[in-house]
Amino acid sequence: MVTHNQPEVAVHSIDHFSLIVPDLEVARDFYSEFGLDVSEEDGRLSLKTRGIDHPWGYIYEGKRKKTNYICYGVFERDIEALKNQVTGAGVTLIGPPAQCPVQDAFWFCDPDGNTVGVRVAEKVTPDSKAHHVYKSAPEGQCGALNRRNAPQVRPSRLSHILIFVSDVERSIEFYHQTLGLRLSDVAEDAVAFMHAPYGADHHTLAFAKSDGIGIHHTSWDVSSIDEVGLGAMQMKNAGWLEGWGVGRHVLGSNYFYYVRDPWKSYCEYSFDIDYIPAGSDWKAGHHQGEDSLYLWGEDVPAEFVKSYEFREE
Repeated sequence: MVTHNQPEVAVHSIDHFSLIVPDLEVARDFYSEFGLDVSEEDGRLSLKTRGIDHPWGYIYEGKRKKTNYICYGVFERDIEALKNQVTGAGVTLIGPPAQCPVQDAFWFCDPDGNTVGVRVAEKVTPDSKAHHVYKSAPEGQCGALNRRNAPQVRPSRLSHILIFVSDVERSIEFYHQTLGLRLSDVAEDAVAFMHAPYGADHHTLAFAKSDGIGIHHTSWDVSSIDEVGLGAMQMKNAGWLEGWGVGRHVLGSNYFYYVRDPWKSYCEYSFDIDYIPAGSDWKAGHHQGEDSLYLWGEDVPAEFVKSYEFREE
């Protein structure tokens, strides 16, 4: 698996991602109904979460759905060392994507052609795990709201992204040697999960084996399993009927519901994912395929791990 020495420096979080989709109005409807704050600026959509003035995603309009890029954040002290680390791994730097609002990043491609950016940015992942305590209703009181009083689910932050790759082991090595990500867990040659080493969720970036490329899902943190279930209902009531869950993962341990977006990828409501603190001597697990997706929940949809985005000739 990863056999080389630990890289000198690493990224600390995903700063933002970017997609190209055929219809911005459809995208606006979907992400707004998912619970994100969506605004339009300079012909693109910006995706933010409640109470945080940080753009997690930029959506542009184009002929067909395409993952534009994923851009990672690095501490200012590490930017030059990380750039040297990337080029020292034999990777050629490229120019910025044609549709990109940031001018201060450097860019390259992974072995599958996914575009990667790195820029100096504030760390946007938590520095410690949020501890959730379930509080049962006292005797003589109701524990649930009436349906009409159920609030809109609004995620608090981007948790992680899973991308399609053709060779999981190669991708583990590549992202370790370039971005300094560390392996959290792997299940055979099907999926793998990597984290940034400065305090991060169980996975910052994950891989699923596929003939295609691009983003499989973006994952968004919510504050309770109730919010996972309410989010599922919220999207179904809005007409987004395809999805998977509610369930619980083995790798990462989080509760989930995935809703299929208009372009056949997914957005995930995620609650209570494992957290790997800075400096932790986390031992990566090598798991059976049966543990790659879930501990409990509905059967996995037949086309759940299928990419509809392919390499350009």
